[in-house]
Amino acid sequence: MDYRSIAYAAEDRIATITLNRPHRMNAIDGAMPREIAAAVERANADDEIHVIIVTGAGDGFCGGYDLVEFAERPGERPGSQLGGAASPASHANKDAGAAKPPLPSPLPWDPMADFYGMHRNTQDFMSLWRSYKPTIAKVNGPAVAGGSDIALCCDLVVMADEARIGYPPARVWGCPTTAMWVYRLGAEKAKRMLFTGDLIHGPEAVKLGLVLESVPRARLDARVAEIAARMAGVPRNQLMMQKLMINQAYENMGLASTQMTATLFDGITRHSPEGVWFKQRAEEAGFKQAIKERDGGDPIAEGWSRPFSRRRRDPEGGEVGS
Repeated sequence: MDYRSIAYAAEDRIATITLNRPHRMNAIDGAMPREIAAAVERANADDEIHVIIVTGAGDGFCGGYDLVEFAERPGERPGSQLGGAASPASHANKDAGAAKPPLPSPLPWDPMADFYGMHRNTQDFMSLWRSYKPTIAKVNGPAVAGGSDIALCCDLVVMADEARIGYPPARVWGCPTTAMWVYRLGAEKAKRMLFTGDLIHGPEAVKLGLVLESVPRARLDARVAEIAARMAGVPRNQLMMQKLMINQAYENMGLASTQMTATLFDGITRHSPEGVWFKQRAEEAGFKQAIKERDGGDPIAEGWSRPFSRRRRDPEGGEVGS
Protein backbone atom coordinates (compact mmCIF):
# COMPACT_ATOMS: atom_id res chain seq x y z
CA MET A 1 0.00 0.00 0.00
CA ASP A 2 1.23 3.47 -0.86
CA TYR A 3 1.12 6.15 1.83
CA ARG A 4 1.49 9.89 1.49
CA SER A 5 1.97 11.02 5.08
CA ILE A 6 3.15 7.95 6.98
CA ALA A 7 5.52 5.04 6.46
CA TYR A 8 4.90 1.42 7.46
CA ALA A 9 7.40 -1.32 8.22
CA ALA A 10 7.15 -4.78 9.81
CA GLU A 11 9.88 -6.94 11.31
CA ASP A 12 10.18 -9.51 14.11
CA ARG A 13 6.49 -9.42 15.08
CA ILE A 14 6.54 -5.61 15.38
CA ALA A 15 4.93 -3.11 13.00
CA THR A 16 6.21 0.47 12.99
CA ILE A 17 4.04 3.36 11.83
CA THR A 18 6.14 6.46 11.20
CA LEU A 19 4.49 9.85 10.85
CA ASN A 20 6.40 10.93 7.80
CA ARG A 21 6.26 14.67 7.12
CA PRO A 22 9.57 15.74 8.68
CA HIS A 23 9.70 18.97 6.66
CA ARG A 24 6.59 20.08 8.63
CA MET A 25 7.51 18.44 11.98
CA ASN A 26 5.21 15.58 10.94
CA ALA A 27 2.20 17.89 11.17
CA ILE A 28 -1.22 16.38 10.47
CA ASP A 29 -2.50 16.94 6.94
CA GLY A 30 -5.71 15.73 5.35
CA ALA A 31 -4.30 12.28 4.59
CA MET A 32 -2.60 11.37 7.87
CA PRO A 33 -5.59 10.37 10.06
CA ARG A 34 -6.99 7.98 7.42
CA GLU A 35 -3.54 6.51 6.80
CA ILE A 36 -2.93 5.88 10.51
CA ALA A 37 -6.22 3.98 10.73
CA ALA A 38 -5.44 2.03 7.56
CA ALA A 39 -1.99 1.07 8.89
CA VAL A 40 -3.48 -0.08 12.20
CA GLU A 41 -6.01 -2.19 10.32
CA ARG A 42 -3.19 -3.64 8.22
CA ALA A 43 -1.20 -4.59 11.31
CA ASN A 44 -4.24 -6.12 12.98
CA ALA A 45 -4.93 -8.24 9.90
CA ASP A 46 -1.34 -9.55 9.81
CA ASP A 47 -0.96 -12.62 12.02
CA GLU A 48 2.80 -12.11 12.09
CA ILE A 49 2.40 -8.82 13.97
CA HIS A 50 1.95 -8.74 17.75
CA VAL A 51 2.85 -5.12 18.63
CA ILE A 52 2.60 -1.72 16.90
CA ILE A 53 5.04 1.17 17.47
CA VAL A 54 4.14 4.73 16.42
CA THR A 55 6.88 7.34 16.03
CA GLY A 56 7.84 10.39 14.01
CA ALA A 57 10.38 10.89 11.24
CA GLY A 58 13.32 13.19 11.93
CA ASP A 59 13.47 15.28 15.09
CA GLY A 60 9.78 15.43 15.98
CA PHE A 61 6.89 13.15 16.83
CA CYS A 62 4.03 15.33 15.58
CA GLY A 63 3.55 19.09 15.73
CA GLY A 64 -0.26 18.92 15.58
CA TYR A 65 -2.44 19.98 12.68
CA ASP A 66 -0.56 21.73 9.90
CA LEU A 67 -1.41 25.37 10.57
CA VAL A 68 0.03 26.51 7.26
CA GLU A 69 -2.73 24.49 5.65
CA PHE A 70 -5.50 24.95 8.20
CA ALA A 71 -4.93 28.42 9.71
CA GLU A 72 -2.67 30.59 7.54
CA ARG A 73 -4.48 30.08 4.26
CA PRO A 74 -7.43 32.45 3.92
CA GLY A 75 -11.06 31.55 3.52
CA GLU A 76 -12.87 28.36 4.36
CA ARG A 77 -10.55 25.44 5.10
CA PRO A 78 -11.07 22.01 6.63
CA GLY A 79 -11.69 22.78 10.29
CA SER A 80 -12.63 26.41 9.65
CA GLN A 81 -15.85 27.51 7.98
CA LEU A 82 -14.88 31.18 8.28
CA GLY A 83 -15.26 32.92 4.94
CA GLY A 84 -17.14 30.05 3.36
CA ALA A 85 -19.38 31.07 0.46
CA ALA A 86 -22.68 29.51 -0.48
CA SER A 87 -22.56 26.61 -2.92
CA PRO A 88 -24.67 27.23 -6.04
CA ALA A 89 -25.66 23.56 -6.04
CA SER A 90 -26.99 23.80 -2.49
CA HIS A 91 -29.33 26.60 -3.56
CA ALA A 92 -30.58 25.05 -6.78
CA ASN A 93 -34.31 25.12 -7.29
CA LYS A 94 -36.21 22.59 -9.33
CA ASP A 95 -38.81 25.25 -10.10
CA ALA A 96 -36.80 27.83 -11.99
CA GLY A 97 -39.67 30.31 -11.74
CA ALA A 98 -39.82 30.26 -7.94
CA ALA A 99 -38.07 33.10 -6.17
CA LYS A 100 -35.64 32.27 -3.39
CA PRO A 101 -34.09 34.63 -0.88
CA PRO A 102 -30.37 35.15 -1.38
CA LEU A 103 -28.09 32.98 0.71
CA PRO A 104 -25.92 34.74 3.27
CA SER A 105 -22.25 35.00 2.40
CA PRO A 106 -20.42 33.72 4.26
CA LEU A 107 -22.77 30.99 5.40
CA PRO A 108 -23.25 30.60 9.16
CA TRP A 109 -21.11 28.03 10.94
CA ASP A 110 -22.66 24.56 10.86
CA PRO A 111 -21.50 22.69 13.98
CA MET A 112 -22.62 19.33 12.63
CA ALA A 113 -20.62 19.73 9.43
CA ASP A 114 -17.61 20.55 11.61
CA PHE A 115 -18.31 17.57 13.88
CA TYR A 116 -18.58 15.24 10.90
CA GLY A 117 -14.99 15.87 9.85
CA MET A 118 -13.35 16.15 13.26
CA HIS A 119 -15.15 13.13 14.69
CA ARG A 120 -13.83 11.05 11.83
CA ASN A 121 -10.28 12.20 12.55
CA THR A 122 -10.77 11.41 16.24
CA GLN A 123 -11.94 7.90 15.43
CA ASP A 124 -8.94 7.42 13.15
CA PHE A 125 -6.61 8.38 16.01
CA MET A 126 -8.59 6.13 18.34
CA SER A 127 -7.86 3.18 16.06
CA LEU A 128 -4.60 3.04 18.02
CA TRP A 129 -6.54 2.69 21.27
CA ARG A 130 -9.00 0.16 19.85
CA SER A 131 -6.39 -1.85 17.95
CA TYR A 132 -6.51 -5.48 19.05
CA LYS A 133 -2.73 -5.38 19.31
CA PRO A 134 -0.78 -3.24 21.78
CA THR A 135 0.37 0.17 20.56
CA ILE A 136 3.41 2.07 21.86
CA ALA A 137 4.06 5.74 21.13
CA LYS A 138 7.80 6.38 20.82
CA VAL A 139 7.87 10.14 21.34
CA ASN A 140 11.20 11.23 19.89
CA GLY A 141 10.42 14.97 19.77
CA PRO A 142 7.55 17.43 20.22
CA ALA A 143 4.09 15.86 20.53
CA VAL A 144 1.97 19.00 20.41
CA ALA A 145 -1.78 19.61 20.11
CA GLY A 146 -3.17 16.98 17.70
CA GLY A 147 0.19 15.23 17.96
CA SER A 148 -0.45 14.69 21.67
CA ASP A 149 -3.84 13.19 20.74
CA ILE A 150 -2.07 10.61 18.58
CA ALA A 151 0.48 9.76 21.27
CA LEU A 152 -2.07 9.52 24.09
CA CYS A 153 -4.32 7.20 22.05
CA CYS A 154 -1.56 4.60 22.23
CA ASP A 155 -1.57 2.06 25.06
CA LEU A 156 1.90 3.04 26.27
CA VAL A 157 3.88 6.24 25.78
CA VAL A 158 7.66 6.35 26.11
CA MET A 159 9.25 9.77 25.67
CA ALA A 160 12.72 11.12 25.14
CA ASP A 161 13.73 13.29 28.09
CA GLU A 162 14.26 16.15 25.65
CA ALA A 163 10.83 15.78 23.99
CA ARG A 164 7.86 17.92 25.02
CA ILE A 165 4.15 17.16 25.10
CA GLY A 166 1.14 19.39 25.61
CA TYR A 167 -1.98 20.95 24.14
CA PRO A 168 -1.36 24.71 23.60
CA PRO A 169 -4.59 25.20 21.59
CA ALA A 170 -6.45 24.76 24.88
CA ARG A 171 -5.63 28.48 25.30
CA VAL A 172 -7.52 29.38 22.10
CA TRP A 173 -8.54 27.46 18.95
CA GLY A 174 -8.75 23.94 20.28
CA CYS A 175 -10.13 21.32 22.67
CA PRO A 176 -8.52 17.85 22.65
CA THR A 177 -11.07 15.74 20.84
CA THR A 178 -9.78 12.41 22.17
CA ALA A 179 -10.11 13.70 25.78
CA MET A 180 -7.32 11.35 26.81
CA TRP A 181 -5.81 13.93 29.17
CA VAL A 182 -8.50 13.36 31.80
CA TYR A 183 -8.41 9.57 31.47
CA ARG A 184 -4.64 9.47 31.91
CA LEU A 185 -4.21 12.20 34.52
CA GLY A 186 -7.45 12.52 36.46
CA ALA A 187 -9.41 15.74 36.82
CA GLU A 188 -7.01 18.04 38.69
CA LYS A 189 -3.86 17.34 36.67
CA ALA A 190 -5.78 17.38 33.39
CA LYS A 191 -7.16 20.80 34.34
CA ARG A 192 -3.65 22.00 35.20
CA MET A 193 -2.49 21.08 31.68
CA LEU A 194 -5.53 22.31 29.75
CA PHE A 195 -6.12 25.54 31.68
CA THR A 196 -2.58 26.62 30.76
CA GLY A 197 -1.80 24.82 27.49
CA ASP A 198 1.73 24.29 28.81
CA LEU A 199 4.27 21.97 27.22
CA ILE A 200 6.19 19.66 29.55
CA HIS A 201 9.32 17.56 29.05
CA GLY A 202 9.46 13.79 29.35
CA PRO A 203 10.53 13.56 33.02
CA GLU A 204 7.69 15.85 34.16
CA ALA A 205 5.21 13.90 32.04
CA VAL A 206 6.29 10.75 33.91
CA LYS A 207 5.99 12.52 37.27
CA LEU A 208 2.43 13.61 36.44
CA GLY A 209 1.53 10.07 35.34
CA LEU A 210 0.84 11.09 31.75
CA VAL A 211 3.36 8.70 30.17
CA LEU A 212 5.01 5.43 31.14
CA GLU A 213 8.71 6.28 30.90
CA SER A 214 11.18 8.94 29.82
CA VAL A 215 14.73 8.16 28.80
CA PRO A 216 17.55 10.11 27.14
CA ARG A 217 16.98 10.46 23.40
CA ALA A 218 20.03 8.31 22.68
CA ARG A 219 18.41 5.39 24.55
CA LEU A 220 14.86 5.81 23.30
CA ASP A 221 14.97 3.41 20.36
CA ALA A 222 16.58 0.66 22.44
CA ARG A 223 14.18 1.05 25.35
CA VAL A 224 11.05 0.95 23.18
CA ALA A 225 12.44 -2.02 21.26
CA GLU A 226 13.01 -3.80 24.57
CA ILE A 227 9.44 -3.25 25.75
CA ALA A 228 7.98 -4.22 22.37
CA ALA A 229 10.06 -7.38 22.15
CA ARG A 230 8.90 -8.47 25.59
CA MET A 231 5.26 -8.10 24.50
CA ALA A 232 5.86 -9.66 21.09
CA GLY A 233 6.50 -13.07 22.65
CA VAL A 234 2.98 -13.17 24.13
CA PRO A 235 0.25 -14.89 22.07
CA ARG A 236 -1.98 -12.47 20.17
CA ASN A 237 -5.14 -13.70 21.88
CA GLN A 238 -3.67 -13.04 25.34
CA LEU A 239 -2.65 -9.52 24.37
CA MET A 240 -6.07 -8.92 22.89
CA MET A 241 -7.96 -10.07 25.98
CA GLN A 242 -5.93 -7.98 28.41
CA LYS A 243 -6.34 -4.90 26.23
CA LEU A 244 -10.10 -5.34 25.69
CA MET A 245 -10.66 -5.85 29.43
CA ILE A 246 -8.77 -2.69 30.41
CA ASN A 247 -10.24 -0.57 27.62
CA GLN A 248 -13.76 -1.65 28.54
CA ALA A 249 -13.34 -0.09 31.97
CA TYR A 250 -12.74 3.27 30.28
CA GLU A 251 -15.64 2.78 27.89
CA ASN A 252 -17.84 2.16 30.93
CA MET A 253 -16.71 5.50 32.35
CA GLY A 254 -18.19 7.30 29.34
CA LEU A 255 -15.20 7.69 27.02
CA ALA A 256 -17.32 7.89 23.85
CA SER A 257 -19.71 10.54 25.19
CA THR A 258 -16.82 12.59 26.59
CA GLN A 259 -15.14 12.53 23.17
CA MET A 260 -18.37 13.60 21.50
CA THR A 261 -18.56 16.63 23.81
CA ALA A 262 -14.87 17.41 23.31
CA THR A 263 -15.21 17.26 19.52
CA LEU A 264 -18.21 19.59 19.54
CA PHE A 265 -16.36 22.01 21.82
CA ASP A 266 -13.31 21.84 19.54
CA GLY A 267 -15.44 23.15 16.68
CA ILE A 268 -16.80 25.92 18.90
CA THR A 269 -13.27 27.01 19.86
CA ARG A 270 -12.39 27.53 16.21
CA HIS A 271 -15.48 29.67 15.57
CA SER A 272 -15.75 31.62 18.83
CA PRO A 273 -14.85 35.33 18.76
CA GLU A 274 -11.38 34.49 20.07
CA GLY A 275 -11.06 31.66 17.56
CA VAL A 276 -11.91 34.10 14.76
CA TRP A 277 -9.20 36.42 16.13
CA PHE A 278 -6.63 33.61 16.03
CA LYS A 279 -7.53 32.63 12.46
CA GLN A 280 -7.31 36.25 11.31
CA ARG A 281 -3.94 36.74 13.02
CA ALA A 282 -2.62 33.57 11.39
CA GLU A 283 -3.74 34.81 7.97
CA GLU A 284 -2.33 38.30 8.53
CA ALA A 285 0.94 37.58 10.35
CA GLY A 286 1.52 33.83 9.94
CA PHE A 287 0.64 31.06 12.34
CA LYS A 288 3.92 31.33 14.29
CA GLN A 289 3.19 34.94 15.23
CA ALA A 290 -0.41 34.08 16.11
CA ILE A 291 0.83 31.30 18.38
CA LYS A 292 3.41 33.63 19.95
CA GLU A 293 0.69 36.12 20.81
CA ARG A 294 -1.66 33.42 22.09
CA ASP A 295 0.90 31.65 24.25
CA GLY A 296 2.96 34.61 25.44
CA GLY A 297 1.04 35.24 28.67
CA ASP A 298 -0.69 38.53 27.86
CA PRO A 299 -4.52 38.61 27.71
CA ILE A 300 -5.59 36.77 24.56
CA ALA A 301 -7.73 38.47 21.89
CA GLU A 302 -8.41 41.39 24.21
CA GLY A 303 -11.59 43.19 23.23
CA TRP A 304 -12.94 40.28 21.17
CA SER A 305 -14.79 38.39 23.90
CA ARG A 306 -18.54 38.68 24.30
CA PRO A 307 -19.79 39.36 27.85
CA PHE A 308 -21.37 36.42 29.67
CA SER A 309 -23.43 38.70 31.87
CA ARG A 310 -25.27 41.91 31.04
CA ARG A 311 -24.15 43.30 34.39
CA ARG A 312 -21.00 45.38 34.05
CA ARG A 313 -19.08 47.71 36.27
CA ASP A 314 -18.71 51.37 35.46
CA PRO A 315 -15.34 53.10 35.87
CA GLU A 316 -16.37 54.14 39.41
CA GLY A 317 -16.80 50.51 40.41
CA GLY A 318 -20.60 50.42 40.56
CA GLU A 319 -22.79 47.94 38.68
CA VAL A 320 -24.63 49.10 35.59
CA GLY A 321 -27.07 47.32 33.30
CA SER A 322 -29.65 44.70 34.12
